[in-house]
Amino acid sequence: MEGFRSTYEHRVIFRDLDVLGHVNNAVYATYFETGRLEYLVAVGAENLGLILAELTISYKSPAYIRERLVIGTRVSEIKNSSFIVEGRIEEKETGRLVATSRAAIVHFDYSENRPKPLPTEWRAKFAEFDGLSL
Repeated sequence: MEGFRSTYEHRVIFRDLDVLGHVNNAVYATYFETGRLEYLVAVGAENLGLILAELTISYKSPAYIRERLVIGTRVSEIKNSSFIVEGRIEEKETGRLVATSRAAIVHFDYSENRPKPLPTEWRAKFAEFDGLSL
């Protein structure tokens, strides 16, 4: 998937569907969340104290049982204590765009119940992986 170094593939299964026979809108949040987790593993930053602050999903076309979906994830912006993650889902065989997402992820101190600055090491990992300048 062009522009996305981190991707994973998911085959649509029965439990993903709604009564109309296509993937239920709520399931896409899980697809994108899994993509974000795979991204963090690929970058080597999977043990972060993170919290999802915002998620926007744009649905472009329905996905159906047994289709193979490719979920791409990238960091598009790095801020002081947060970063923006973009997601994209395409149907593997045709390349049909299924959905896109934008998530704001915050580095969070759970003991103090507040955001904290992203460590320099993590900022560098995200920037290097996705070709961003700091």
